[in-house]
Amino acid sequence: MASLHPLIGSGYKGNPNHAGGKLSCHCKQNPVEVTLSSDVAFNHACGCSKCWKPANALFSVVAVVPREKLAVTANASKLRVVDPSAVIQRNACKDCGVHLFGRIEVDHPFKGLDFVHTELSQGAGKDGWQEPQFAGFVSSIIEQGYDPEKMPEVRNGFKQAGLETYDCLSPALMDLIATFTAQKSGTFKSKL
Repeated sequence: MASLHPLIGSGYKGNPNHAGGKLSCHCKQNPVEVTLSSDVAFNHACGCSKCWKPANALFSVVAVVPREKLAVTANASKLRVVDPSAVIQRNACKDCGVHLFGRIEVDHPFKGLDFVHTELSQGAGKDGWQEPQFAGFVSSIIEQGYDPEKMPEVRNGFKQAGLETYDCLSPALMDLIATFTAQKSGTFKSKL
């Protein structure tokens, strides 16, 4: 079996007082740099076909940060949107292909949150980000050619790493989506 992801099962633990850091693409010269001025939330392994994954990994590890906490701080001209028709506008380096952040511009429950890969951290900010909390869209790797008969091995790998597996998102994120939908339809009024 290919690696789930280098962070999964590595023993990595975040620091609850982590204040952010810089993420960089893989270019050796003039890398795109993104600065996050806070820690991330909902960090998770994702099996979807759209997220950027490191070489030989079955899953990406992706988290969110409030949009106002993300700034492109170097070489923004190298960024391009991978798929302009996608809800999450994944901004990748034109040269190395690494996704630096994904942004939602349409009316959506997660609008205002940017999706990032904290493994792209460099230097002193590399450690401390929130560790992965769960695995989402696990069955989606089958759609990318993974043998369905090997899925118990994948789920067991996550279980051994202490992560729950879902074929959607975690219950807390699914509740946020359902609340947004109910508020839009008028079946649920916010308790502000």
